Amino acid sequence: MREYLLVFLVAAVVSYLLCVFARELATRSGAVAAVRDRDVHAAPIPYFGGVAMLGGLGAGFLVARHLPFLSTAQDATFHDAEIVLIAGAMICLVGVLDDLIELDALTKFGGQLAAAGFMVLNGVQFYSLTLPGVGQFSLDPTQAVILSMLLIVGTVNAVNFVDGLDGLASGMVGIGAVAFFAFSYKLADANGETLAITAALLCAALGGACLGFLPHNYVPARIFMGDSGSMLLGLVLSGSALSLTGQFATVNVTNGSNSNQVGGLVFLLPLFLPVSILIVPIADLVLAVVRRTRRGQAFYHPDKEHLHHRLLEIGHSQRRAVLIMWLWAGLVSFGSVLASLYAGPVVWVVLAVWALLTIALTFVVPRLRRSETVPA
Repeated sequence: MREYLLVFLVAAVVSYLLCVFARELATRSGAVAAVRDRDVHAAPIPYFGGVAMLGGLGAGFLVARHLPFLSTAQDATFHDAEIVLIAGAMICLVGVLDDLIELDALTKFGGQLAAAGFMVLNGVQFYSLTLPGVGQFSLDPTQAVILSMLLIVGTVNAVNFVDGLDGLASGMVGIGAVAFFAFSYKLADANGETLAITAALLCAALGGACLGFLPHNYVPARIFMGDSGSMLLGLVLSGSALSLTGQFATVNVTNGSNSNQVGGLVFLLPLFLPVSILIVPIADLVLAVVRRTRRGQAFYHPDKEHLHHRLLEIGHSQRRAVLIMWLWAGLVSFGSVLASLYAGPVVWVVLAVWALLTIALTFVVPRLRRSETVPA
């Protein structure tokens, strides 16, 4: 655990420091977010935050290779992590080009497919699924490729969609990375496997990179991650899930002094956790597609009706809207992990309190503030 913490901290520090250089590079190259009708920032902000986070991820990976415990990991651990980071560099480059010259949607989608295809062709993909009541279900090559590509490209675009407020996407992905780290670490420990696994390594570095970026990006932002960052985060998160899926034939989790066989959700969590972490942006994505299709617009046509825009409309400030969406992301991601790995009334009470608090902050606080401002 201490070595993973060091990877986390190295990725955070390097990402934080590189943001200064990335901001200067973006300003000089003209990669600056102009103010548009659908945006909430009032002044142009430089891009290239993704470049800084890629540097943080790379630094965490290099440090891990020289740590006493992690360096003894199987070759596949670092091979898969390296493939994910190379694919991350590919998709980050596509995002940099988009930040510079604004690529059309089809070209950008082609870049996403190329990066996802590189991962799949180099072995970071589904091979089988462990299904409750069925056991290990092997996928044929075509099924494995299609399912893997769908997970990667879907996660990439979900993160891209949610990147609409300062600190929102980096915070949500950082929360998801920590939750997935806890899940993969616990799963390996409970099954007597080595704790030096690709999923935990990638999530530790990803969480650190997001944390290092946040001070520069939180309201008011001094740098944006741009498409180079949002697509990078989505790809690394999905890559960590793919590296874990199918690793465990059976799942036994020790909870306190009792060892028990956990129910079906734990078998499916490596597949659904990236989706559950990003359930808010994925819901936003689906609603946007439906909304734009009903209007006769292309599904990628931008508008100002995303969920974070609606939070602003009902009376939340930018800071509070971001914090609320972080709470929702944490509730779903950590709730999924806790509910799958642990049983008992304490877990459900904690989740119920968390849910009630989040709902109250989302819907009740704006009404209270409005009633305070209405003259008697």
